[in-house]
Amino acid sequence: MSRLFVRRAVLGLAAVLAFAAIRPAAAQEGRPVLVFAAASLQTALNAIAAEWQKETGKRVAFSYAASSALARQMEQGAPADMFASADLEWMNWVAERNLIRPATRETLLANRLVLIAPTELATSLRIVPGFALAEAIGESRLATGDPRAVPVGRYAQAALTHLGVWDQVRPRIAGADNVRAALALVARGEARYGIVYATDAKTEPRVKVVDTFPADSHPPVLYPFALTAGSTHPDAAAFLAYLRSPAAVRIFEAEGFSMVAR
Repeated sequence: MSRLFVRRAVLGLAAVLAFAAIRPAAAQEGRPVLVFAAASLQTALNAIAAEWQKETGKRVAFSYAASSALARQMEQGAPADMFASADLEWMNWVAERNLIRPATRETLLANRLVLIAPTELATSLRIVPGFALAEAIGESRLATGDPRAVPVGRYAQAALTHLGVWDQVRPRIAGADNVRAALALVARGEARYGIVYATDAKTEPRVKVVDTFPADSHPPVLYPFALTAGSTHPDAAAFLAYLRSPAAVRIFEAEGFSMVAR
């Protein structure tokens, strides 16, 4: 075997190895940033991602579901670049399992908890301690997230417990997989009342807000964001930073979210 042949073979192998080394990075740049986000963020994040793409030419893809479902998917190895939770508990849960980068974690948004009903339902119900929610529901249902895991359901249980009516309404709870599913049950008239976030009620013309739960009746509705531990996407950090840009803040506030100060 000639020295020239050996030299060419070695150089060829080096080129193949170098290409293999850079190929994953190139593949990362070609795919969108993947965000696992609470269902209640859907309208706002879709609009923000569209603005970001206009400004940068880069794309974002989303997987929307209950924070609980997304956290468990991450634990099982589902790939994501960012996690946006609708409560602190599920972000703490993934942090305890080393699934996020702690230094990137930031509580970005706040929301309000509201009681909703179909727009055509005549009601004068108001949220006060001991209010007659069970009687108002009657033989129908109260739609919210599954209180065992879904953040909006947990907030709802805390609020109704604080107000002294949880035990009466618990048998009438329709626990949905996420807040948008609960919203849909009320919009279709399958539940007479529902407990969702103010931002979700705003997106659905077939429902109306009956009243807003007192802030001290439940834990604050907060949205922490963080990059995932396994993400190597070069644009993930940039998109997370963009969520505090003036363009993003305008969209969040137009949808009814409040920005949380750093």
